[in-house]
Amino acid sequence: QSEGYNAVYLNKTTNDTVETGLRYVNNDSCYPAILVTGQLIHELQSGKYDLDNTSVIITQTGGGCRATNYIGLIRKALRDAGLEKVSILSLNLSGLEKEQAFKITPSLLNKILQAVVYGDLLMKLLYATRPYEVITNSTNELYERWQNICRVAVRKGSLKEFRDNINDIVEDFKNIKIKKINKPRVGIVGEILIKYNYFGNDYLVDKLEKEGAEATVPELMGFVKYCAYNGMIKEKLLKTSKVSSFINHQVLNFIDFYERPVRKALQGTRFRQVTNIYELSKNVEGIISTGNQTGEGWFLTAEMVELMKDGINNIVCVQPFACLPNHIVGKSVIKRIRSIYKDANIIAIDYDPGASHTNQTNRIKLMLTVAKENLEKAHK
Repeated sequence: QSEGYNAVYLNKTTNDTVETGLRYVNNDSCYPAILVTGQLIHELQSGKYDLDNTSVIITQTGGGCRATNYIGLIRKALRDAGLEKVSILSLNLSGLEKEQAFKITPSLLNKILQAVVYGDLLMKLLYATRPYEVITNSTNELYERWQNICRVAVRKGSLKEFRDNINDIVEDFKNIKIKKINKPRVGIVGEILIKYNYFGNDYLVDKLEKEGAEATVPELMGFVKYCAYNGMIKEKLLKTSKVSSFINHQVLNFIDFYERPVRKALQGTRFRQVTNIYELSKNVEGIISTGNQTGEGWFLTAEMVELMKDGINNIVCVQPFACLPNHIVGKSVIKRIRSIYKDANIIAIDYDPGASHTNQTNRIKLMLTVAKENLEKAHK
């Protein structure tokens, strides 16, 4: 909005969203495809918008999975719903959809990177603090206060204010009174939309906290770094363009510039440090090739290993039902990870419009039972 666009962020997902998605997307498509298309069509049919002057926008990563190919599904859905006059813009850095690509200016890129870093940091601190708070709801209140401050700050894009806010955010969360108790820590990895979307993963973080655990969700920026680093891997494995590899290396340096204040602020605290993409790539050696780059690719495996190295042995691997990339880089590597990390307590859960919530919840509770037993043994 600060760059002159009248933008509306669709953050509400309901059963009506799912029903709308199923009406316009065949149910053999993955769950995120149904959710995203359902969100867009449901909103456009609400009567809130002048459809002659409305566009929708979606990101494309340039890979072989949904984030690249959704745009075709959405075009068909718009036609079938009689909304073909609504144009689709693509937000990508891969040169896709050039005629209708969304232009990213230096000012907008600065604000996007600040927003992602703010979001990652607030998520990390919220999940690591809320299960231990002495004063009920104090963590949520601090989180909401800082979210509002960051929203205003991002509009201006000041780097000095950005660095100052990072330090103040970490300091405020450090000062929240917490109980000195041990709780099982559970990492959440998997397909990117299901991992972060509350409705998509059936409010998994809330379920874990209700059952007496601390949820740990890796940063969104990690996936951005993974996409950039993949270009360097391709040059190494497939002898592709050295120029492209150099550009991707500079992209990683650029991202590091924005994450550096966070690294500095988190040093010496009880909070997890920012992901290092070069270390993550080393994590998968002997487990899976970094040539696995479709969807979450080797990055998903690397996140599981990183959690293990941080002492977070309990992991929920979330994925849309029948998500082929996740079956390869998620489910199929669990056995190998367990052979290396003997305390690994990992479950893979599929999410789908027709999935049984009871079955999902029971499997999570079973995993937590093992987690609590292991925690008790470790402290005896």
